[in-house]
Amino acid sequence: MAKKIIRKKTAKRKVKKSAKKIAKKAVRKVSGPKPIGKITHFYGNIKVAIIKFNKPFKVGGAVKIKGATTDFEQAVGSIQYNHKPVKTAKKNQQVGVKVKKKVREGDIVYPIK
Repeated sequence: MAKKIIRKKTAKRKVKKSAKKIAKKAVRKVSGPKPIGKITHFYGNIKVAIIKFNKPFKVGGAVKIKGATTDFEQAVGSIQYNHKPVKTAKKNQQVGVKVKKKVREGDIVYPIK
């Protein structure tokens, strides 16, 4: 009796491991642009989003901001760091970007080519 219980538990573990592997492969197969940043804060009264870029990004580039209820594209006209305009946002730097619509914390930023 005890051997049957042990076999069932090991079988369940194997199924869980294989399900995790399948899920990882499914995530890898999704094609499309990779995210370049994430919204960390939004100031609604002035429509400025604080974005943490994980790659360098220059002024004049276009981005797509996508989230649960957000989905729009826009060109980045200005980037500010410590209330001073900069031409390029460095990797892992949080900068302010003027946006045309409301965004939410956690929304993902994608590049547009």
